[in-house]
Amino acid sequence: MKRVYPAILTPVETGFVAYVPDLEINTQGSSLAETIEMTRDAIGLWGITQQDLGRALPEPSVPPKPSGDELVTLVDIDFSSYRRAHDYRAVRKNLTIPSWLNAKAEQAGVNYSQILQEALKDYLQVKEP
Repeated sequence: MKRVYPAILTPVETGFVAYVPDLEINTQGSSLAETIEMTRDAIGLWGITQQDLGRALPEPSVPPKPSGDELVTLVDIDFSSYRRAHDYRAVRKNLTIPSWLNAKAEQAGVNYSQILQEALKDYLQVKEP
């Protein structure tokens, strides 16, 4: 599910503070780009939490007019993609290895789950989140 929410960005000495009026959440960043990234992350986390609690997400409102030195921007979020990217639940997988390799691994006290995760990250060139 994709949504676009308005956010009000207020310059402060250390960067920007962001407020998303439709969700009544705040975040901040040290630069404009970081603030928008943090706002997207805050919206995503808030949204999937609401979904997990069985609550409906509010429809985005019309962006308000900026006042003073505020900036008003739209921040898009794909809640389905956000959930997939931040889902750290363990998933059980079944695998098959030769018996001789299993014996050596057990003698060495190998943690199969850890080794497989490290190998997959290396193979897929994925960095830690």
